[in-house]
Amino acid sequence: MADQPGAAPASSGSSAVKIILIIVAVIVVLGILGLGAIAFVGYRVAHAVHVTGPNGQVSINTPGGTISANQSQSYTAAELGTDIYPGAENARGGMKMSTPTGSMVIGSFLTSDSKQQVIDFYKSKFGNQASVFDTADGAMLTQAVSKQETVMVTVTANQTRDNGKTRITITHTINTKAP
Repeated sequence: MADQPGAAPASSGSSAVKIILIIVAVIVVLGILGLGAIAFVGYRVAHAVHVTGPNGQVSINTPGGTISANQSQSYTAAELGTDIYPGAENARGGMKMSTPTGSMVIGSFLTSDSKQQVIDFYKSKFGNQASVFDTADGAMLTQAVSKQETVMVTVTANQTRDNGKTRITITHTINTKAP
């Protein structure tokens, strides 16, 4: 007897359909698992990070540390690692961050004195230890207090910004991780 011509193609066709259905099922299951993982990570982040912020104040608390920014926050010379320029007024742009490996404090100030007067003041404070990078509109003075502590003062003078005043930004970083 001869084989029936319709029997062989039917079994190979149903095998191909089974393989395609298995592949589609695996893709759907992986997609569901991926969405579940994303939802879980989002849930964990939402419960680990807390942001508060009335009146322009933002505070972010994470398991690794805190970050706070406040429009009206003023920092002391001790927090900034150097003296605040005499007569300078507090400006927007301050921030304080602490992590398990260190901290950073940034304070911004405005003065009606010239860029060069501010540079000269901080050069006298930092002495020969300062590295100075000066351009037409700004300057950056950096002092390595130690291997783990740095103070950087950025001075910018732009007639179209800050009502023509000179902006002083002091960044104080401390690395508590052993070198």
